[in-house]
Amino acid sequence: MTFLRTVSTLAVAATSLAVSSATYAQAAPAAPAAAPTTAAPEAIPAKIALISFEQAVFATNEGQKAIQDLQAKYLPKKNQIDAAGKEVDSLKQQLQSSPNLSDTEKANRVRTIDTKEKQLQRDGEDASAAYQADLQEAYGKIAQKVNGTMQSYSGQKGFTLVLDVSNQQQSNVMYADTKTDITRAVIDAYNTSSGVPAPPPAAPGSAAPTRTAPRATPRATTPR
Repeated sequence: MTFLRTVSTLAVAATSLAVSSATYAQAAPAAPAAAPTTAAPEAIPAKIALISFEQAVFATNEGQKAIQDLQAKYLPKKNQIDAAGKEVDSLKQQLQSSPNLSDTEKANRVRTIDTKEKQLQRDGEDASAAYQADLQEAYGKIAQKVNGTMQSYSGQKGFTLVLDVSNQQQSNVMYADTKTDITRAVIDAYNTSSGVPAPPPAAPGSAAPTRTAPRATPRATTPR
């Protein structure tokens, strides 16, 4: 959950005392400056907003373009993994449809399938990890800028607190009026300021290169 922090400026007054005496040729050194004082907390009327920050980052034009660029980058690897997966499935079907194989031939085929299947799993996990790392990096770069837009927008609208409800399962917000959700407004404001046009629709079959699908949106620490 992300909270907007307000910073209050404290005015610190420093005083110096000069002591003069007829018996001294010059004034005594000034006393040390007074220690800064902290203002007491002040209750102010609350104006609260909600935002699905992680979803907002990837819903921006720049975020969508980043995802499409990554999908294009990993498409060859995805096709390779898909082809290897089909090969393993075909070998399994051939084994099941050949009940009269000798024990030796059957053992050889089982061993071949096991080897290919383990390699397929490793390739899928490696590709998924690489994809997630690149996705996380892209998220971090865009999130920093979207966070600035969010803070600027919230300040202009007079919000005193913004809650991040990206993860509904971990959010403590039980109910909120939908009119307090600024996700779409922040996305639109960022698209306008970034100048990045909306990307064309993604081509079919350009999903992440793994047989174990990665998370659509990586969990990340929202910039503050």
